[in-house]
Amino acid sequence: MTDVTVTICTTCRRAGDEADPRPGTRLHQALQHADLPQGVKVRAAECLSACTRSCSMVLAGGAQRWTYVYGDLDPDLHLEDILSGIRAYKDTTDGLVPWRARPVIFRKQSIARIPPQNDPQE
Repeated sequence: MTDVTVTICTTCRRAGDEADPRPGTRLHQALQHADLPQGVKVRAAECLSACTRSCSMVLAGGAQRWTYVYGDLDPDLHLEDILSGIRAYKDTTDGLVPWRARPVIFRKQSIARIPPQNDPQE
């Protein structure tokens, strides 16, 4: 069973960045080969509509957890922080990782935080 899905945009790139493969593709490949906890699925998407904040990713955990969109990621510099953030998120039941327990890139490079579909307080 998949508890957490990490979706990486493989299309966008920063202005002037002509490198291939694109940053999102490199991040996607790196995460596919990383030591992720059981229940974490990594997938690619052609567009997350975060083009000005490339490289971007979504961290989602089903109907009970908050979902996050992160941008301005660099697969060459941020991989270990991204892995740390994924692990911390996976360890939650609601997707709320305490502020100080989040990697700095997850604190500073968040694009959006989306509430759970099934809010237990409703």
